[in-house]
Amino acid sequence: MFKGRKTSRLAVLSAFLLSATVMWANSVYASSRLHTILKRGELRVGTTGDWDPMTVRNPATNKHQGFDIDLARELAKDMDVKLKLVPADWKTLVNGLAANKYDMTTSASKNMKRARVAGFSDSYFSVGTVPITQKKHLDKYQRWSDINRTGVRVAVTLGTVFEQEAREYFPNADIRTVESPARDFQELLSGRSEIAVTSNLEARKLVAKYSHLAVVPVNKPRKAKPLSIMLPQNDQVWINYINHWIEMKQAQGFFDQLEAKWMR
Repeated sequence: MFKGRKTSRLAVLSAFLLSATVMWANSVYASSRLHTILKRGELRVGTTGDWDPMTVRNPATNKHQGFDIDLARELAKDMDVKLKLVPADWKTLVNGLAANKYDMTTSASKNMKRARVAGFSDSYFSVGTVPITQKKHLDKYQRWSDINRTGVRVAVTLGTVFEQEAREYFPNADIRTVESPARDFQELLSGRSEIAVTSNLEARKLVAKYSHLAVVPVNKPRKAKPLSIMLPQNDQVWINYINHWIEMKQAQGFFDQLEAKWMR
């Protein structure tokens, strides 16, 4: 009799724990951004529209295009919801996420400062940092150390990881920040700066578009940066969903298709 009573108590306790676990799981899901998006029928994606070839606004159509825009469209299609692109800028990108202006961002470089306040998906691409200049200046700039001199004007876009890196790499140079929608390379094109700092990915696009620009022939890019989607830090359900989606799309070759379309 005693043994039967003990077994009964264990069964009741197990049932209670299972019920509590189910209730907790339902509560977590209901409070997740994932549940809100599916119920709303719309995925809001914050994007700067100024980072070729990831996200750029086509002046002819006034619409966004690029690697990340195709990614966002595919995600919205797989979720069976509409896509809404929300204009954002680099200096307030994290704040917009925290303020619920959008549910996620297009790609951003992972770094520990952002990770203090934002969550990140698994990475699906990686870039490094390179300096670019006008071809006529290549006789002066061949190495990273050539830039770290008094009087060298280095343009960076406010709020980007490249601004942080430029201040780290070139403490002796004159760091000049520009605010979105202006861009650092525009300072280079106008002659107001001799150097701009960006990703090797964007640099390749810029020198192809502007024949008088060139990548400074440094030995290799610095600080490889995994690119990821930024997400609300406190929503693990939503982060997990995006990570599962990235894993599935990688297995299907989707990211290889995007690379072939936008990066060659």
